[in-house]
Amino acid sequence: MAQPDNKKFFENLSGAGKAIAVLTSGGDAQGMNAAVRAVVRMGIYVGAKVYFIHEGYQGMVDGGDNIKEATWESVSSMLQVGGTVIGSARCMEFRTHEGRLKAAHNLVQHGITNLCVIGGDGSLTGANLFREEWSSLLAKLVQQGMISDDAAEKYSALHIVGMVGSIDNDFCGTDMTIGTDSALHRIIEVVDTDTHNESKPRFLKWVFGLRNGATGTPCPSRPSKRVRQSGTYDSPDRELDCLAHLVNQVTYLALVSALACGADWVLIPEMPPEDGWEEKMCEKLSANRAGRKRLNIIIVAEGAIDRNNKPITTEHVKDLVVRSLGFDTRVTILGHVQRGGTPSAFDRILASRMGVEAVLALLETTANTPACVVSLCGNQAVRLPLMECVQMTQEVQKAMDEKRFEDAVKLRGSLRLYKRLSVPGADSEWPCAFSPIQSNFNVAVLNVGAPAAGMNAAVRSAVRVGISEGHKMFAINDGFEGFYKGQIKEIKWGAVGGWTGQGGSLLGTKRTLPAKYIGKIAEQIRKYNINALLVIGGFEAYLGIAELLAARGTCEEFCVPMIMVPATVSNNVPGSDLSIGADTALNAITDTCDRIKQSASGTKRRVFIIETMGGYCGYLASVGGLAAGADAVYIYEEPFDIRELQSNVEHLTEKMKTSIQRGLVLRNENSNVNYTTDFIYQLYSEEGKGVFDCRKNILGHMQQGGAPSPFDRNFGTKIAAKAMQWISKKLQESYRQGRVFANTEDSACLLGMRRRALVFQPVTQLKDQTDFIHRIPKEQWWLKLRPLMKILAKYKTSYDVSDSGQLEHVVCNRTKESDTTTTI
Repeated sequence: MAQPDNKKFFENLSGAGKAIAVLTSGGDAQGMNAAVRAVVRMGIYVGAKVYFIHEGYQGMVDGGDNIKEATWESVSSMLQVGGTVIGSARCMEFRTHEGRLKAAHNLVQHGITNLCVIGGDGSLTGANLFREEWSSLLAKLVQQGMISDDAAEKYSALHIVGMVGSIDNDFCGTDMTIGTDSALHRIIEVVDTDTHNESKPRFLKWVFGLRNGATGTPCPSRPSKRVRQSGTYDSPDRELDCLAHLVNQVTYLALVSALACGADWVLIPEMPPEDGWEEKMCEKLSANRAGRKRLNIIIVAEGAIDRNNKPITTEHVKDLVVRSLGFDTRVTILGHVQRGGTPSAFDRILASRMGVEAVLALLETTANTPACVVSLCGNQAVRLPLMECVQMTQEVQKAMDEKRFEDAVKLRGSLRLYKRLSVPGADSEWPCAFSPIQSNFNVAVLNVGAPAAGMNAAVRSAVRVGISEGHKMFAINDGFEGFYKGQIKEIKWGAVGGWTGQGGSLLGTKRTLPAKYIGKIAEQIRKYNINALLVIGGFEAYLGIAELLAARGTCEEFCVPMIMVPATVSNNVPGSDLSIGADTALNAITDTCDRIKQSASGTKRRVFIIETMGGYCGYLASVGGLAAGADAVYIYEEPFDIRELQSNVEHLTEKMKTSIQRGLVLRNENSNVNYTTDFIYQLYSEEGKGVFDCRKNILGHMQQGGAPSPFDRNFGTKIAAKAMQWISKKLQESYRQGRVFANTEDSACLLGMRRRALVFQPVTQLKDQTDFIHRIPKEQWWLKLRPLMKILAKYKTSYDVSDSGQLEHVVCNRTKESDTTTTI
């Protein structure tokens, strides 16, 4: 198995003689503890002293016991805890010169000249000001006789690295902030819990009071041309799903939760609704009732205003619905519920990656290096100049305050992606779904392989985008088996209502490959005049499209555009860094590991051996191990032998001598034919006898079950919408003399996420990238995360930093906004 090309390792970067302090500031966010843990353990790993600063800047100003040296064990069991264990506080005193003088004195007393700040833009701006004033602060401390000249010279430069911890996802320069994904989980949990009970014939409206909102827009859909030009979107019971990135303040939460739960109307910042929005909303809700829709959802971001700067409150919306329609209406204000609970797998991994990168940045910084912020761009951790990001973030707010909403949208780059996916015509004129103009093309969609959470969201998105472009959409039940049996029917807009939050595959899916039934499938294509295929699935879907391509030489029916969207919990499809369903499976693994570890909270010295799914692909085991804080993870891609097993046992034996007396070991189901889960369990039990005992768990199909995570709902929505755009383009290109004929290499593609972009790749070109025997890609990006997991578990290893260590500029992070997507 090919390993990452290691070009540069952190072994050349020593932290000996350096002191690093970490603090959390501002509002707490789930995942902050994972970031603190990563900073502490990476800092200790490279030989630096690491200090906690309790209670944020207030603790830095007060000093004393608020500044304590951290140990490896002091961050044990922090990973799954929400909020911030080291505390956070608003500090007015730090905003004064005198307060910063006290803080500088306290840091110098501990020899701290490296500061890692986890907070929002205000916290990071304060850190940068502190850094700029550092020399003058030390000079004044010398003048007052509080420190010596030698100390001032020794600690002459303060180095700052920031990580954005905020549920609002309101910071320019990063696709996701720490805590946002967890907040989405809390919102969707509340919605799913209550909206699943639709047995009562009543109208239910949920209104989310999300703090610091500023403006609003109805739920995204295929609007009229007049509405499209105005920048306001209404949804006459046919909202179009999309994935939103990086929008102002809590717009992201309001918007993405609306998409993830299929809301009927959403009021968010940036784009106030048109005059007369009240009537439009009531007309839509009334139409829903006529269509026998029992339940409707309205989401309001707190602080929403109309175009006359008049606040739109939840009570106003409720009174409007009750007064105009007489519907039974409920209001739910989520408030700080969004900040509660355990962090999601995404936030744990994001925070861990950022924490390690922050330490590397501090080790590499010089006196002339500007303060940086560690950000996520696509699938990479990058460093960006802190103040460039802060200034752009502030420009967005300034534009909104001045009602320059279009400027705010431009500054907020990724909102253009939202408009492109949610509003046909935002970047080009698309045919209107219910206009007289129709494409006369028939497009079929099917699921192939094992069920994966998020498949239904992808199907819903594809169906509604296809209809909005004038196509006739057909659903094929039970994969290729249903295809050759003729289990095909037209699917309408309303038929996919409510699909977003449902797990599994409502279309039905099987692993059957099409090669044996080529003739029968061709017959069905002729019968239903299918002009294009969208296949959503895992490795079988990939093999299936390859077999259909091979049949083009004998059956012209397969000379139509075909595209595959990867959807499998195993995340083993070549051509894509991430598959629909993998995030949900990771959360299932992480939640289960949390519960398993908690079950031993009163038991000393216990090790859990846990088997995960994934076939020969070690993605779930490796990334799940990072999120759950595993001590060892065994996978096929990194061969292991009895010596490594014995070394791991000895490592855990040493660990049990400390205050950390629980161990977690994950094994991918096909990691080794001889070293089975039972074998490893028995080995650990025997070798650990008298030191620790063992328990074994096989997670099995629970990793495939449950409702899809917010990430999978929106990733599936976005990628399927983009796939349908590709199909529309290819249909136009290949339509000649009254028929569709497409037999070029690029007429059968896989749409995958690669590093920072969504990329269309011809299926034929993926052959060389595939290990067909073991059904995995030959190169897998997540293998670079394994050393990180080992470092945080206190193993000596090498960590490839060839993709980091360079300070980029914000503009570089926005090179392909239309294609970027957020991943683990």
